[in-house]
Amino acid sequence: MTFVSSFEPKPVWSHFDTILTIPRASKDEERMRQHVIAAASSAGCDHAIDAAGNVVVRKPATAGHEQAPVTILQSHLDMVQEKNADVAFDFTTDAIVPRREGEHLYATGTTLGSDNGIGVATMLAVLDSTDLVHGPLELLFTIDEETGLTGAAQLDAGLLSGRRLINLDSEEEGILYVGCAGGGDMRLSLGVTPAAAGGGDRAVTVALTGLKGGHSGCDIHLQRGNAVCLLARALWAAHAGTPFRLARLEGGSAHNAIPREAFATLVAGAADVESIAATMRAEFEAFRDEYRPADPGMALAVGEPAPAEQAWTAGATATVLRLISSLPHGVQAMSYDIPGLVETSSNVATVKGSNGSLVITTSSRSSVDAELDALRRRIRATGELAGADVDVRPAYPGWKPNMESEVLEVVKQVHARELGSKPEVAAIHAGLECGIIGKKIPGMDMISFGPVIEAPHSPDERVHIDSVGRFYRLLTATLAELA
Repeated sequence: MTFVSSFEPKPVWSHFDTILTIPRASKDEERMRQHVIAAASSAGCDHAIDAAGNVVVRKPATAGHEQAPVTILQSHLDMVQEKNADVAFDFTTDAIVPRREGEHLYATGTTLGSDNGIGVATMLAVLDSTDLVHGPLELLFTIDEETGLTGAAQLDAGLLSGRRLINLDSEEEGILYVGCAGGGDMRLSLGVTPAAAGGGDRAVTVALTGLKGGHSGCDIHLQRGNAVCLLARALWAAHAGTPFRLARLEGGSAHNAIPREAFATLVAGAADVESIAATMRAEFEAFRDEYRPADPGMALAVGEPAPAEQAWTAGATATVLRLISSLPHGVQAMSYDIPGLVETSSNVATVKGSNGSLVITTSSRSSVDAELDALRRRIRATGELAGADVDVRPAYPGWKPNMESEVLEVVKQVHARELGSKPEVAAIHAGLECGIIGKKIPGMDMISFGPVIEAPHSPDERVHIDSVGRFYRLLTATLAELA
């Protein structure tokens, strides 16, 4: 246990302290699942697991409240695993190292996993409790949320009897979410079979680092740089003046994270290297000035020339750079109905090469189904024009707001009474599992709220410590009111 267990409320933070030691990558949640099952057994509560691996724990009502309707609490077990390139860390074995700076808790060089670890810890605190007032509870722990909400998509709805749900995966205090965007990923694959380099060719490595990145839904409106797109921009500017061949291009690590780092190796004649590097640096200075207010820490490093062995063909190099330069990234449309809400966006999320193929992953979101479809058709058309094989992954549904929600009205009243302020009611551009669960179980009355979590999906992720106490107070008071 670390200093984290000393924070208030201790029931939540002690569980989160333990969660920091448990590896829980998307699609590898077994250790976290077993931890939840052990907690259920310790609390004397029944549990069930569906074929996908989602877990439901059933906690009986406080004495005298057995007749209250069932309330579902829901969080996801997995986390985004991001680290800086210079940090030695193995997410499959190492415990996350927390550090405190003022009012916030961070990890050291990696994501913290407060998304959605705080929600999970809060549910485990409720599970352990003997002094809270509540009706019958179903605690739903889903898996694999971060790579496409696939746990929720495969949820066995028959495990749930409740028809009101509180999702604990939001990240802004004082806001009650009643709607979210839908979205879907695409994979564009291009052949980049390498060929031998010329005898006088030299290989040069290029690295664009130091960008903030962030969540591709929550942070897309902040206009931060995309390392993949910006490195491609610098490379394309140089290629236009002095053609070269690429031998490597990669960046990004998750479909729902804005890429913070990107890397390339280019191969050119020894006499051309200096000119190519100068053009890339000039283009870097140009876009660094453009992005300075939102992303001041970016850096471009150009390595020393070294002997080259192989590189992609000239045609493959040009096609890859044209394609990445053409793909949409960032906010595509703002909502007419909800001021300040991003309606449609796209993220050029990852670029990775292996076995003679370069794979580009994009992730698009919209609260309007027709706009999402149109944007994905545009990406597909762009990829096909470049000769790429395009894999259109299934989209997940959005969550349409219900302003007549009974749960919403209860939480609004509790928020005003317990926290002394009137909450904002809003929709979020990020995807929440509520959209999928609501489609699987029609008539589900849902709401989502949480503590203050900033820069999720990046090593800058931080949670405001005191906000967790207010979040827990709001939840427990709401459970008592619903009982």
